[in-house]
Amino acid sequence: QVQLEESGGGLVQAGGSLRLSCAASGNIFSINDMGWYHQAPGKQREFVAAFTSDGRINYADSVKDRFTISRDNAKKTVFLQMNSLKPEDTAVYYCYKLQYGYMYWGQGTQVTVSS
Repeated sequence: QVQLEESGGGLVQAGGSLRLSCAASGNIFSINDMGWYHQAPGKQREFVAAFTSDGRINYADSVKDRFTISRDNAKKTVFLQMNSLKPEDTAVYYCYKLQYGYMYWGQGTQVTVSS
């Protein structure tokens, strides 16, 4: 099985930055098909950014010019650098990993952007 450990959330003012980390452990054969969703109160969980099954990067339109996803293969860790944060980015951010047709989720980390 796979375990995902998230960190880096917090409270920032609009225009500020945060860097989220997701460290994977367990039976990880690839760091592909791994990335981030977020969920605000009363809303559906929405895609944010990810490495695809072939290692390419996808971003949601709302974050494409502000967020950057990266990874450290040796540490099996995926990062999300979030710049120019807006109050609309306030949500719980969840790391995910798809492996063998099963979706693993992290516990979530709260990101709050004040105006």
